[in-house]
Amino acid sequence: MTPSPRSDGELIQPHSASSPAPVPDYEREVSRPNSRERGWNILATPGTYILLAINIAVFGWMVLHGVSAKDPTTDQLVHYGATNAYLILSGQWWRLLTATFVHVGLLHIATNMWCLWNLGLLGEPLLGPAGLVAVYLITGIAGNLLSLFFNVVPPHNYIAVGAGASGAVFGIAGILIVLLSNKKLPIPAFELHRLRRSVIQFAVLNLIIGFAANLTSIVNIDNHAHIGGFLSGMALGVPLVPRMTSGRTRYLERQKLTFAAATFLLFLFAYFITKLK
Repeated sequence: MTPSPRSDGELIQPHSASSPAPVPDYEREVSRPNSRERGWNILATPGTYILLAINIAVFGWMVLHGVSAKDPTTDQLVHYGATNAYLILSGQWWRLLTATFVHVGLLHIATNMWCLWNLGLLGEPLLGPAGLVAVYLITGIAGNLLSLFFNVVPPHNYIAVGAGASGAVFGIAGILIVLLSNKKLPIPAFELHRLRRSVIQFAVLNLIIGFAANLTSIVNIDNHAHIGGFLSGMALGVPLVPRMTSGRTRYLERQKLTFAAATFLLFLFAYFITKLK
């Protein structure tokens, strides 16, 4: 029997793209660019647009090669890099990464990319292009690893197929909640509070939607990937906060150390999972 594909689910917009994003003082000029200029200027937020481009390109490549834009099969999703516990534990660990760029239909990718765009415009000025991409990859993999863990422990579900950027999107939301708690950011306190509250509402509301959707037979949402991405994003933000306003060099050094340590911990978690099979 062919299992039904499991997507990361639909997400909703956390805030309007017109909201100005805070810019920490490690930037050369402390300013808040015009929201429309920032939102549509690819050079202003290249990391966000690189991630959008890769996701859209992968989806386009799938459709051009015969994959249904509305209802792809599990075999098609697996062929293009979706997660599957049996295949991952058989050595195809790269699926933890590739699955973050594979989507289950047009609606799935449209909602995920809309949220990635909004969160990216807010998060990239705080993380930098490389930092945003690193957070996407690390938290996306972390979400898929937590999902893998729950597929390995009893009751086993080795045939489940997962795909989508939602774990990484939740990861960006998680780190933003922590970074926006820094009251030293050059932005009015009320604005900082509003932005942080909107991201929290986004995360909570979508987790509720995910759990509620799984009570129906309409869609199967992988909340383990959501939670794994979200918690790992918050964990990444904790060591970064003290260095956000201590100068660009020290902040980037803290980023590199944090991301390297997180990657090492993910390797350890993956090794632990292999001992459970």
